[in-house]
Amino acid sequence: MPFWIRWLAKFIGFFAWILPGSWRRALGRGLGFLAYEVFRFRRFTLLRNLSIAFPESEKHWRLRIARQSVDLLGSNLIEFLSLPWVTPDWCKKNIIFEGLHHYEASRASGRGVLMMSLHLGNGDFGCAMLSLAGLPMSLISKRFNSDFLNRFWFGVRESMGTRFIDPHSPQTAYEILGGLKKKRNIVFVLDQFMGRPFGIETLFFGRKTGTAYGLSLFAIKAKVAVLPIYTYVDDKFRVHVVFDSPIDIANDENRDLQILKTTQKYNDWIESVIRRYPEQWMWIHRRWKMWE
Repeated sequence: MPFWIRWLAKFIGFFAWILPGSWRRALGRGLGFLAYEVFRFRRFTLLRNLSIAFPESEKHWRLRIARQSVDLLGSNLIEFLSLPWVTPDWCKKNIIFEGLHHYEASRASGRGVLMMSLHLGNGDFGCAMLSLAGLPMSLISKRFNSDFLNRFWFGVRESMGTRFIDPHSPQTAYEILGGLKKKRNIVFVLDQFMGRPFGIETLFFGRKTGTAYGLSLFAIKAKVAVLPIYTYVDDKFRVHVVFDSPIDIANDENRDLQILKTTQKYNDWIESVIRRYPEQWMWIHRRWKMWE
């Protein structure tokens, strides 16, 4: 991270860090109000997505979930800005890790672990906490179009120990396989739309859409189960980082069908987690853009 970006992050982060938790949440709700009520940022997409996923729900429920989801995004931004001041000791005292035995079992092979996650809870904060806790993480993530945002957003996260892999670089496969050999954990975020040629037709909440198949391909080649991981915020506003039961690759002699079935298994898991915490998923993403 450039020197001036590091100190800018420290300066902004200081004001976010010293705020009491209740003030941070209030500020987050204020940002959510501006996005949802004033600027109406992707409000149509948000409500349409909820109608697709929960067609049987009542309108007032969807409106409440929509607003809570946007409010959480606002709070997540404030928490993100405070990251430069978070320490490993603070992480141990304030972050709740669940299912670590699943992670330890997956690490028994002596290599890194293929992981799958989604935009639920406070994922950026959770990933940083994993790095601080001594779990080497490499996250596959697209970059912004803005050079400043890339330097700031990714620089803050990299300063916590998280590394990033470009999903469409000629070196992507080499970095993933090399990272696994170096015992780094490789995280695929699989809940966003992906069209051809990197996506395949799948079902999500019963509706056709496109999902990236790269994780299935690497899991099948390596013959390993994928470890799901996600975060959620409880009613006391504590961040939980959860390791779920590993998901095995699907059995099929046809490689294309095996990739499709395995990717669908990942989608089904993601859907189950969203149904558990609907107010904490990022509904503003245009998840159903294709195969409709």
